Amino acid sequence: MSSATVDAGAEKQHTIVIVGGGAAGISVASSLQKRDRSLDIAIVEPAQKHHYQPGWTMVGGGIFKPEITSKSMAAVMPGFVSWYKQSVSTIDQEHNQVVLADGSRISYQALVLAPGLELNWGAIEGLKESLGSNGVTSNYQEGMASYTWATVQNLKSGRALFSQPPMPIKCAGAPQKAMYLSADFWLRNKALNNIDIEFHNAGAVLFGVPDYVPALENYIRKYDIALNYQSTLVAVNGPARKATFRHMDANGSTEDRDIGFDMLHAVPPQRAPEFIRNSTLANEGGWLDLADDSLCHKRHPNIFGLGDVSGTGNAKTAAAIRKQAPVVAENLIASLRNQPMKAAYLGYGSCPLTVENGRIVLAEFGYNGALQPTFPSWINDGTKATKAAWFLKAKQLPALYWHVMLKGREWLAKPARR
Repeated sequence: MSSATVDAGAEKQHTIVIVGGGAAGISVASSLQKRDRSLDIAIVEPAQKHHYQPGWTMVGGGIFKPEITSKSMAAVMPGFVSWYKQSVSTIDQEHNQVVLADGSRISYQALVLAPGLELNWGAIEGLKESLGSNGVTSNYQEGMASYTWATVQNLKSGRALFSQPPMPIKCAGAPQKAMYLSADFWLRNKALNNIDIEFHNAGAVLFGVPDYVPALENYIRKYDIALNYQSTLVAVNGPARKATFRHMDANGSTEDRDIGFDMLHAVPPQRAPEFIRNSTLANEGGWLDLADDSLCHKRHPNIFGLGDVSGTGNAKTAAAIRKQAPVVAENLIASLRNQPMKAAYLGYGSCPLTVENGRIVLAEFGYNGALQPTFPSWINDGTKATKAAWFLKAKQLPALYWHVMLKGREWLAKPARR
């Protein structure tokens, strides 16, 4: 059964409107329909392709082929939804309407906001223009991971720079994953001794949850990586192969430093989409203002949210969405029935840190860095680099994403209770 594509025109009405057809939007639609097949659900999504973005790091490390990380949006859009192939202009929450790019409106009883986030390439001078040549790359850009892999293979000597912008970003471990997989390739191919690797992190720590830092530090030493904290990429000159970093010292003073490179893996700052960050739905940081546990908007009880747009204090990962979708589905339906919202999200996020080809540090944690391991330590100790975690990431997660998570099959995702 294929989804019904809806042409813009006269005002449309649906019980539930979901903004966003990415991992969050499609997962929550499937979880809603699993609970009540009579629901009238619409999804607003202009994109023609759907991406399994966690796989891009693996493409950049030569592990995955690019084609396994994307499908047509039509292939994954649920057959039970009405699909509006447009972008959103504004949310008119006072009249319970979504305003589309062409000015048409969709009315809702309940709204789910899952539009993801925006990569702010323009915040780093010259970066967007430099991507894809002169060794400048980013696994965050669609289609660019293949260039990352080609650049890694071709680099025999010189300096490789890896940057991480200020938080929050999606998959906070991804800047490091690219670095570790590259270093592992150079080590295996006897080029590492001729390559100087520098990690420039706008933050002050290697990883935000201390329990996982010792295992990562082992690999920092193994690959002889120079760590630079509070060092933010602000400009790139591709033809000159020069990157400018703004370094902040302990007193808060800043100094710009130009560093030459042979390879630069850059990650842009990230923000909520404009129609969220410039609205009254946003918190002070510009992200969707949700209650941490119920994922209901703090001021609008018929609006829910999940995924990367959320202003909750969890890591922005696909694994977080897997836990959030059942919570939103259960609480939204309870809200429609005027029942108490009992499902709770405890901030779970997972970051499989690919420290080498064949081993992963599987970081699983919730709010305030509380460890939330899925498996007992005798199966997988997440604070250490293990082959078991690599098997999960490389062999199982893509299939689980396409055939379990997007289908509303809530494996190991039962909500906590409020």
